[in-house]
Amino acid sequence: MSTASLEGETGFKRVPSGIAGLDTILRGGFFQGGMYIIQGPPGAGKTILTNQICFHHAIGGGRGLFVTLLAENHARMIGNLREMSFFDEARIPDQMTYLSAFRELREGGLKGLIDLLRREIQHRRSTMLVIDGLITVQTSSDSDLAFKEFVHDLQEVALATDCTMFLTTSAGDTMSPEQTMVDGLIKLSDHFSGSRTESSLEVRKFRGSGFLRGAHSYEITGDGVAVHPRIEALLAEPSRADERVFGRISSGNGRLDTLLGGGVPVGSTTMMMGPSGIGKTTLGLQFLSRSSEAEPGLMFGFHESANRLKAKANAISPGLPALLDSGIVELLWQAPTGDMLDAYGGRLLEIIHRRKVKRLFIDGLTGFKNVAIDPSRMGLFFTALSNELRVLGVTACYSLEIPDILGLAIHVPMDDLASLADNMLLLRYVELRTRLYRLISIVKVRDSDFNPSVHQFAITSRGVEIHDNPESAETILSSLSFGTAPADGTLPKI
Repeated sequence: MSTASLEGETGFKRVPSGIAGLDTILRGGFFQGGMYIIQGPPGAGKTILTNQICFHHAIGGGRGLFVTLLAENHARMIGNLREMSFFDEARIPDQMTYLSAFRELREGGLKGLIDLLRREIQHRRSTMLVIDGLITVQTSSDSDLAFKEFVHDLQEVALATDCTMFLTTSAGDTMSPEQTMVDGLIKLSDHFSGSRTESSLEVRKFRGSGFLRGAHSYEITGDGVAVHPRIEALLAEPSRADERVFGRISSGNGRLDTLLGGGVPVGSTTMMMGPSGIGKTTLGLQFLSRSSEAEPGLMFGFHESANRLKAKANAISPGLPALLDSGIVELLWQAPTGDMLDAYGGRLLEIIHRRKVKRLFIDGLTGFKNVAIDPSRMGLFFTALSNELRVLGVTACYSLEIPDILGLAIHVPMDDLASLADNMLLLRYVELRTRLYRLISIVKVRDSDFNPSVHQFAITSRGVEIHDNPESAETILSSLSFGTAPADGTLPKI
């Protein structure tokens, strides 16, 4: 049967939706015998969502009854559903029945409709009912009282038969009588930002259990509705106790390890800030080159494809290609505008859990920001993500591209940097006379001492090579400040 063994605070059995993200938001699914409203504008996906839930229910042995009123005809609906992977025509009509009830409503009124539903549920032994188009019932009612009596009678049927019911409606935000009576209300809506649109799902009411509050993004794919719980709600508390682990691991660059005070603190997050082409990805690949079977690595990138990164790895790190071939390190490229913020976050966490990743490099933190409909979320999003990575024992490095190519002033494209990283590295270009120089400095290492000196570095066939002492960087910065070359007329080598 599709009824889960999970139970809510009420003790009633759960009926999973089969949509992983939605069941997570509901902390296990709906309740058997409950009545729920799915509200949203035309095209929001109400019909797809409820059919998807019904077919999942049927896979577990349940029986669904899908009742339409003034919605699209069944032939067209089924034709559209055939494109969805969850649709299984072999389950029609034994486990999934489609029924039009408009004539009964027109000729017999609300009583005729409730009699039909009661009779069909009992005859077909239905354990799940969908009424697609509740607004038609409401407009056919003589009064609000008559409509409330219909909802009440339908609830009695649900309780008597243990049939879980879903009522879809396109009614707006105005509180209506049925919303006060049902066990749950789920609202589907669209949010606009410039030329982009993001669909969101919000549980407004859910009796008998806690749930993840707020708006959660969703999308309609060939597999049906995919729901992505909001990361900062999902991980408001980390998934396990935070047992602080002391120690350091190598950044993959011996000189940088020395400047950091002995390497990167275990379980920390390190931000590498700098303009395009400065060497952030190269440092990230060096970090992953120290991965092992005990410390699997993952690169989650937005800029360069996996093939281009493999070519770069071959050039700068002799040991990294073998780690890629063995699967110890995985390169996962994301289309920078191809998904939603929480979809990226959920995918990242899923692969970290599945591969037991311990070294993570996110190449392009602005890739997350660029897909966020609400950029103000970024601080909370990354705080929750960083806390979860820490308790999972993941040591992470992020790259953040800054717009300033040259100069001493730095403009960071994201707010609240303290929530984004425990450690910060700044990489920058300095133009002096006819040459460009690369400089690196450590801005902070949380709860640790470090070398604050600015050092010159270069990109070579061996990757990032940092000068042993800060004297060359001091010469460059002094010359830049005073607009003069050194007294002996020489400049540091690149």
